[in-house]
Amino acid sequence: MNFTCTHSWLCERIVDESHVAIVYADREGIIRLWNAGAESMFGYTADEAVGQSMEMIIPEKHRARHDEGYRRVMQTGITKYGRDVLAVPGLRKDGTRISIEFYISLVRSPNGDVLGAAAMIQDVTARWEREKAMRAKLAALEAKAAESGK
Repeated sequence: MNFTCTHSWLCERIVDESHVAIVYADREGIIRLWNAGAESMFGYTADEAVGQSMEMIIPEKHRARHDEGYRRVMQTGITKYGRDVLAVPGLRKDGTRISIEFYISLVRSPNGDVLGAAAMIQDVTARWEREKAMRAKLAALEAKAAESGK
């Protein structure tokens, strides 16, 4: 263990009260931990999410690819995203798509077997929309400059 938590209740409070969504799913992709940040971000209460498949927060067109990758990581214990942030679309309870970024951490038993994966997730939708608008403005300015240069 690389850290010491002197009181288990303290560790629980930190995870539960985090504004960052913290989600843990077992080897089968079933949600086993869902904190207050995840409730706020995705719109599902912990009672609604725990025991359900992660597919509930993955847009349908991305589910097959996610499932394939998740199964491979659970079998091999290897992920190429150990230290890299992943940027993907997410799905809220009301059907709204959001842009999320997250870090994944494989959770292992004391003997090294992969038990599942934890993710620390942030909603970056507002930033993504601002960047999209800036790219559109830049493209329009470049087109206008190209036209005037003819």
